[in-house]
Amino acid sequence: MEVASVASDFRQWDELIPDALGLIFKNLSLKEMLTVIPMVCKSWGKAVMGPYCWQEIDIEEWSERCPEPQHLDRMIQMLISRSCGSLRKLCVSGLKNDMIFSFIAEHSNSLQTLSLPRSEISDSIVEQTIGRLSHITFLDLSYCGKIGFRALEVIGKNCKLLVKLFRNMHPVDTVGMPIADDEANAIAATMPRLKHLELAYHVISTQSALQILKSCPELELLDLRGCWGVKIDDEKYLEKKFPKVKVLGPLVEDFYEGNEWDDNSFYSDASSEYLAWEFVDDDEDFDDEEDFDDDMWDGDGRLEQLELRFYQGNEHETEGGFGWPPSP
Repeated sequence: MEVASVASDFRQWDELIPDALGLIFKNLSLKEMLTVIPMVCKSWGKAVMGPYCWQEIDIEEWSERCPEPQHLDRMIQMLISRSCGSLRKLCVSGLKNDMIFSFIAEHSNSLQTLSLPRSEISDSIVEQTIGRLSHITFLDLSYCGKIGFRALEVIGKNCKLLVKLFRNMHPVDTVGMPIADDEANAIAATMPRLKHLELAYHVISTQSALQILKSCPELELLDLRGCWGVKIDDEKYLEKKFPKVKVLGPLVEDFYEGNEWDDNSFYSDASSEYLAWEFVDDDEDFDDEEDFDDDMWDGDGRLEQLELRFYQGNEHETEGGFGWPPSP
């Protein structure tokens, strides 16, 4: 009787409702979410494969070190499919093709925050799909060299709730280029509700910078660091005409001139300390719906058709296998 009383005092974590479990699991790393939680118990496995855990997806750090584009695409497809249309935030770096951007647009109608720096997407795919992303309030398209004013113009026309835009460029990509105001003009003409705009290292003129300030009355911060074509020497004029706006630059006084701009800095440690993903079932088509089958809990320990495992490619790899994280 005493044993039963003591046992009743323990919380039954496996009986928590899925949305509560989702809130808890969001504090874990991506690796723990995909490899540890599904192995704890059946109810946790179902919860981590449902939408409550994937309303916000941030794999930007992992994607910067992902060596294979197809691995990145399959990870995005799997996680977005698990969100079941409830995805509100997606942060991923380095999309390599238009098809995966199209997939994101088709399955993320509730998306509010979208960060896609260093992605190789085109104007045409943005024009074709951006209408599905009309709820976006924050967008990061920094260092996306294949898009231009056409994409920004259609984004402004379709994303009426957009208040924060990052469109920074790499100084190496813009050095020596002539003044080009087309992107700045597109922003000024179609994004009047912006409150935060970053245009670091764009080759724009003073006139287009002033046009943005005039056309975006709610603007609070305008980042023009490295925009050497902008000549605004009269700070009192800015304070008088645009008292609510903080303008940074064009003088650069921080990390923009530092080593962080070195392309290799994001990848140099990828082979030494980072635990990379390896997709070991490349022969089968992706179908996340089968993850809910009871077969996944059989004696073979199969989690899903699209199996994932970690490997550690350095001298610290243990003799018994991979460096699995401790169970929660």
